[in-house]
Amino acid sequence: MTAAPTDLGRIEALLAIMAKLRDPDGGCPWDLEQNFATIAPYTVEEAYEVADAIERGDMADLREELGDLLLQVAFHAQMASEAGTFGFEDVVRAICEKMIRRHPHVFGDETTGTASAVRGRWDDIKEQEKAAKGKPAPESILDDVPLVLPALTRAVKLQNRAARVGFDWPSTVEVLDKLNEEMLELSEELTKGGDPDRLEDEFGDLLFVYANLARHMKVDPEAALRRANAKFASRFRHIEMRLAASNRRPEDSTLKEMDALWTEAKLIERTPK
Repeated sequence: MTAAPTDLGRIEALLAIMAKLRDPDGGCPWDLEQNFATIAPYTVEEAYEVADAIERGDMADLREELGDLLLQVAFHAQMASEAGTFGFEDVVRAICEKMIRRHPHVFGDETTGTASAVRGRWDDIKEQEKAAKGKPAPESILDDVPLVLPALTRAVKLQNRAARVGFDWPSTVEVLDKLNEEMLELSEELTKGGDPDRLEDEFGDLLFVYANLARHMKVDPEAALRRANAKFASRFRHIEMRLAASNRRPEDSTLKEMDALWTEAKLIERTPK
């Protein structure tokens, strides 16, 4: 049996634990079976759990979830070290160098006055870095928007890239007009009988315009939908609670009754506390 590290507040302890878990001599069978591809879904999941803790304002959970996310970094770095490609220190060094390089207004002589100017300079430096690495120029400005992003988030990023070169509606009014147009097209498709493929296509167009509307309003569509999801869950739980008080479940009720309880939940939300 290997003794666990004692000074658990240092990154070296986490790296030592991760190395032991991956040690063929006495390590963990599950950890030893993993590779980059099998761990990647956990990495994404942990990032979402960090966002969830922030959304709920739960600092205790945030501390724990950040630790879980840090473990993912250590896991990938350990596997890379075993393959002889890079180690954890290389990961840290690379991000430190990048932060210094991309903030010349902080660590250099440049000056900037606004957050948008910083964003633009960041993008410029990013392109210079790609050129310095000898990477071929992308065929499209959209090429490096990751496919694995949530669809709404990717829609906004694609739209932002196109907007950089002027491909954008001038104002929210035009987006609303487009939204009405897409809604009409979806409605027309429904009246034709609703071919599943065509409906999915038209509904996708509608969602894409909604993402554009969110962008023009400077609203994060993912955050807005998470908020709506939480609101729905809270109100539906109120329905369940009120029905449970009379030993009933939603399936024992009527839509009219549940709708009345839904309205009651909304009124409770709006009542000053």
